[in-house]
Amino acid sequence: MEFHLFLPQMRLTPEALKARALAAEAAGFTGLAVMDHLFPPGAPDQPMYEALTTVTWLAAFTERLRLGHLVLCDSFRHPAVLARQAVTLDHLSGGRFELGIGSGSTPGELASYGFPALSAAQRVERLGETLELLGRFWSGETVDHEGEFFRVQGARQLPVPLHRIPIVVGGTGSRTMALVAEYADWWNVPVHQTDRLGRVRSAAGSARVSAQLLVTLVGDESTREDVTALARRRFGRMSQGGHLVGRPEELLPRLAELQDGGVERIYTWFTDFATPDTLTTFGREVVTALGHESAGGGTQE
Repeated sequence: MEFHLFLPQMRLTPEALKARALAAEAAGFTGLAVMDHLFPPGAPDQPMYEALTTVTWLAAFTERLRLGHLVLCDSFRHPAVLARQAVTLDHLSGGRFELGIGSGSTPGELASYGFPALSAAQRVERLGETLELLGRFWSGETVDHEGEFFRVQGARQLPVPLHRIPIVVGGTGSRTMALVAEYADWWNVPVHQTDRLGRVRSAAGSARVSAQLLVTLVGDESTREDVTALARRRFGRMSQGGHLVGRPEELLPRLAELQDGGVERIYTWFTDFATPDTLTTFGREVVTALGHESAGGGTQE
């Protein structure tokens, strides 16, 4: 099992983000992912940095961490722009970029910023068209495409990726799972849907399985009640789903259970905003017990 840090780039200064990335790398985490929103979900008054720019900046300070997103919102970008951004990050990071992508953000966010009013089903169809075009743009060949959402004529992009850029697709809906099976290297189960993992695993095809978990690491036993209550206040309904609470030795059995069930990667979302001390402790007590550093993170060509 490998561990990636999920680090939403809100409420944190650039230096704090950098410190956490470096601490995660030193602690043995394999990767780091940020989020992609135009305003922070549930906290629109909080400052937040743009997703691809943030990952580019963190790539400049790290050496081994694989970098990506949970997940980029397909609606925000034309696939030609996204393909170019992904290849640029692939080259600038020395092949450490992974493309995490999903069919859409919260409907209210899309409406607030004037994006087309697509149904959930239409957004998934758009994602399928994007995934098809990404592969064609990354081939370096000339692309002609006439689709429901995009029309491309005589388009070609160079350079091509250094290797295959791993694709991470999140979600558990039936149409999303068809896209996972067709295009994804990794299928990610969101934090509020981990109870569906076993029921829909077979629909993911050959994609490897990751799961996102909220983690409240208890240090001093006397603080358990306070840190748990704070996590539930901060994360609301999300803290009722895939939420692990406890000292490192208490977390290990549940993580081992997920590992035995076929989960190969955990995106850890720490409820204390991933302080460097928390990352160091988790790395020493949990990553070293269950983890390993992945050399590839996906299928390489």
